[in-house]
Amino acid sequence: MRPNTLRQLLDAGQPSVGTHILVSWPGVVELVGQTGVIDYVEFVGEYAPYDLYALENIGRAIELFDHLSGMMKVEQEPRTHLAIRSIGSGIQNILFADVHSAEEAADCVAAVRAETPSTGGHHGAGSRRDVGYGWEKAGGGKAFVQALEDSVVALMIEKDGAVRDIEDILAVKGVDMLQFGPADYAMSIDLPGEYWHPRCREAEEHVIKTALAMGKHPRAEISSPDQAKYYLDQGVRHFSIGTDVQILRDWWAQNAEGVRDAIAGH
Repeated sequence: MRPNTLRQLLDAGQPSVGTHILVSWPGVVELVGQTGVIDYVEFVGEYAPYDLYALENIGRAIELFDHLSGMMKVEQEPRTHLAIRSIGSGIQNILFADVHSAEEAADCVAAVRAETPSTGGHHGAGSRRDVGYGWEKAGGGKAFVQALEDSVVALMIEKDGAVRDIEDILAVKGVDMLQFGPADYAMSIDLPGEYWHPRCREAEEHVIKTALAMGKHPRAEISSPDQAKYYLDQGVRHFSIGTDVQILRDWWAQNAEGVRDAIAGH
C-alpha cells in the first residue's frame, strides 16, 4: 500500500499545504505535483462533475509524485459510497461536507474505516485500484486495514448545530482534521452571504480554539499568503490555498482588462 504523506505530516506534528481542484483532468494534478511545494491535492467532488474513471485517473496522477497525497471532498449523501470509491481510486483522504452532529461525524469515520470488530467501520474488503484490483488478496489484508486507519478524516464544520456541538463532534474517535465553512454557517444562522459577520468570525475562532485544545488539526482555506497570518496567530498550521477554476477566472479577468486598457490608451 502507498504511504499516506498527509497522515505522516499530521502524526509528525508538521504543517501541511494543500490546494483545491474542480477540473478532473489529471494533467492539473500533475501541474500541482510539479511545483514540489504542495502536500496534497483536494478534488472538490461536492461541486465538480466527474465519473468513477476520473477518480481513478486523479489517483494515478497523484501517485506520480512521492511527496503528494490526495483528498476528496464529498457531500452529505451518499457519503459511504463516495468515500469508499474515492479511497479505492487512490485518493487516500476524505473531507466530509455538511456535518451536523456527533452522530453524523461517527458515520463519516465509519465510512472510511475497515469493517472489522476492532476498527468498527463500514468499509469492506475491496478489489479496487488502491489494492491493485485485488492482487494477492490485498483488498482484505492487514495492510489494507491499516491503510484505511491511516486515511485522514476531515470534517466541514459549517452548520450552527455543528458549531454548538463542536466538543462532542471532536470527541468522536477517528476525526483528524476540520475546516470551518463560513458560507454555509452564515446561511444556517439566517445571515446568507454575510461571511465576515462578527458572529461568523466568532464561530470560526471558537471552532479553531476548541480543536487545538482537543488535539485536533484545524485547517484554513486561503487565497493568498498574506491571509495566513490571521490563522497562524490562532495556532493554525494547516492550509489549503487556491482553487483551479478561481485562479483561471481571476487571471483572465485581470489580464484581459489590462490588454483592453492598453488598447484604449494606444
